Amino acid sequence: MRQCAKVEFALSERGSMKRKKYSKELKSKVAVAAIKGHKTVNEIASEFGVHPSMVNRWKKQAIESIVDIFSSRTKRSSKEMEAEKDRLYQQIGKLQVELDWLKKSTGHLL
Repeated sequence: MRQCAKVEFALSERGSMKRKKYSKELKSKVAVAAIKGHKTVNEIASEFGVHPSMVNRWKKQAIESIVDIFSSRTKRSSKEMEAEKDRLYQQIGKLQVELDWLKKSTGHLL
């Protein structure tokens, strides 16, 4: 089943419709309030000046993305570890070449 995205619009100074943009801070505050469940959706919507459907949408998005919060750190650190590993292998290769060169150079002196 396909869901249609509901968009809120506001009249601009010239009378044309403009889409409202909400900050991520406001969205997170609304979502947390909705997840807590101490107030109804309509009370939260009135408090923050948003439509009740937006409260439900942001709550759903927050709940769905909670798993990503914890896994993204693991992904990020594994990417960092992979980069560090590559850098160390490059350094080992460089040092091995230098060591071989030094052995050849000093071998001729003996």
